[in-house]
Amino acid sequence: MISPSSQAAVGVLLSGGLDSGILVGHLLSQGVGVQPFYIRSGLHWEAAELSAARKFLDAIACDALQQLVVLALPLQDLYQGHWSLTGRAVPDADSPDEAVYLPGRNALLIIKAALWCQLHGISRLALAPLGNNPFDDASCEFFDSLQTALNHMGQQPIEILRPFSDRSKHAVMQLGRDLPLALTFSCIAPRDGRHCGDCNKCAERQAAFRHAAIVDPTPYLHRSADESAA
Repeated sequence: MISPSSQAAVGVLLSGGLDSGILVGHLLSQGVGVQPFYIRSGLHWEAAELSAARKFLDAIACDALQQLVVLALPLQDLYQGHWSLTGRAVPDADSPDEAVYLPGRNALLIIKAALWCQLHGISRLALAPLGNNPFDDASCEFFDSLQTALNHMGQQPIEILRPFSDRSKHAVMQLGRDLPLALTFSCIAPRDGRHCGDCNKCAERQAAFRHAAIVDPTPYLHRSADESAA
């Protein structure tokens, strides 16, 4: 886990979802200062996600938590016609994890946030990928290579940290069970700012609460029969 240091803060990429929200809360509980980042790319769910991220940070505000920095990284020119931009044919609850993969997104987000950190005197950037993340751009090799590249950009050195890389979703949920998890946001097909209950990410969220034996406070527009009975 990340230890406190004399530095003002550790940068944290905050998506608004469960894992990154729990990471912010846990670091604060360990006495680590946090500089959270949210990066806007023009994706379909971002307005609801950013609103939730702000509410979550407001709820856990303390002296060690810095003001949210919102950065822009438009992807319309790369993702033309993609469901993540249009909101059409969004992967549903029965889709595999591969269906929600966004090409290059991890690298782009990290580079943007890491460069901000380097330019502002922050030498550590933390992310919240879990130990069972199936994608190549969540591997040790990927992060090690990217960190090496970032440290050849002529700026101050930066370390990319993944404190949850050896943890399961269940373990992370237990770590954050006392945080205001109702204020996190996981949906990729929101309606009027609410979780749809039908998409891939809503199904993942419901399973996370169920497997952790934590009551799911999320006001889904729709909830599966299994979840309603739980």
